[in-house]
Amino acid sequence: MSVSCGVECVVILGCVRWAWKRCTYIGSDDSATWASATADEFEPVPRICRLILAVYEPDLRNPQFPPPGGYRLNPECLIKRVTYEQTQGLSPPYIIYVDHEHRQIVLAIRGLNLAKESDYKLLLDNRLGMQMFDGGYVHHGLLKSAIWLLNQESETLRQLWIENGSDYKMIFAGHSLGSGVAALLTIVVVNHRERLGDIPRSKIQCYAIAPARCMSLNLAVKYADVIYSIVLQDDFLPRTATPLEDIFKSIFCLPCLLFLVCLRDTFIPEGRKLRDPRRLYAPGRMYHIVERKFCRCGRYPPEVRTAIPVDGRFEQIVLSCNATADHGILWIEREAEKALERMKESCPETVTTAPKVQKLERLETIEKEHKDALERAVSLNVPHAVTPNEESQEHQNTEASHSQEENTPEMKAKSSRGKANWDELVEKLFKKKESGDLQLRDDNAPQ
Repeated sequence: MSVSCGVECVVILGCVRWAWKRCTYIGSDDSATWASATADEFEPVPRICRLILAVYEPDLRNPQFPPPGGYRLNPECLIKRVTYEQTQGLSPPYIIYVDHEHRQIVLAIRGLNLAKESDYKLLLDNRLGMQMFDGGYVHHGLLKSAIWLLNQESETLRQLWIENGSDYKMIFAGHSLGSGVAALLTIVVVNHRERLGDIPRSKIQCYAIAPARCMSLNLAVKYADVIYSIVLQDDFLPRTATPLEDIFKSIFCLPCLLFLVCLRDTFIPEGRKLRDPRRLYAPGRMYHIVERKFCRCGRYPPEVRTAIPVDGRFEQIVLSCNATADHGILWIEREAEKALERMKESCPETVTTAPKVQKLERLETIEKEHKDALERAVSLNVPHAVTPNEESQEHQNTEASHSQEENTPEMKAKSSRGKANWDELVEKLFKKKESGDLQLRDDNAPQ
């Protein structure tokens, strides 16, 4: 009797301890050890958020739902607006905008529309370990959407880049569902830069706002130099390893799902998660906007922390009433704007070196952080992870292949390092109609 009572007490104490730790875990704990972001590197984020919001507007000259301060965009620079009717459900709506002031060409993709069946089809078109790309696993439906989008807009983007002196940056941006499409579109473009006139890798960037988990850990770290994910405090989506299709199937009982996922993940060792090559993660370098503290009411002046985490990459579910509110693009834009203003205000008080010198030092730090993250992934035995030397060699081989005017088949095979040929990639995922338009294949086997 006494033994059974003792066991009962131990179990109860264990459950209480677990409940206490889970209920007191807050979003800011994920980035407690990260460095603070600088104003220079975070400056594009509020502007990119406004561009994504502009996708929702039918007419930028007469906006119906402008954010505080307006969109601050030039309607004359809006090159193209594509709606659901034009994408035929193969991609979320998007816009192409040329920002001459900041020398950027931006393709911005909207987030999930709960009223559109086509968006759910993109999410549901995936199974664990279904699609491999560039040595890692990716979300099958989002990859198909990204390839379709590039196939449709590559000529437009190429012409814009050449017309503007081949000097503008190419920015891909998206929110929620659109963030997954934008991130995978970026990876495809980096591997097939000839589609955009051999644009250098250094000119390609992606901003994934409230990012979806769309790629395996080795790819998330590998492309951290071109993909930047922005997460607001307790946002549920980057933290939920449950497949996207399951999340949005149960969107109307999301708190129940998050609790069950939290309970399940308690019993999965960290090492097992890292060694699962099929497990998907939020992509690239992470920027975490923190604005609330434990047991404090209201919002505090936001701060932005950044890192390229390998282990502990938003793996803990936050049981918070703000988990879904922090996913909204409107809130993210407002808090990002506040955080940027706060960073700019604090600059005169802390800067003791010349701005150009400080910017160069930060760029060197960012490069070092990327190399350290690659080495960390290899040391933790992350499947298919590459060392910094291997990554550098791959870049050199790719640059060499693009610098050749006419490559022989042997040279192309050597430089591609196993990357799929563009035509073969399109053929695997799509079939052509008699009109020449692409149509999704219904019979895709796991790749």
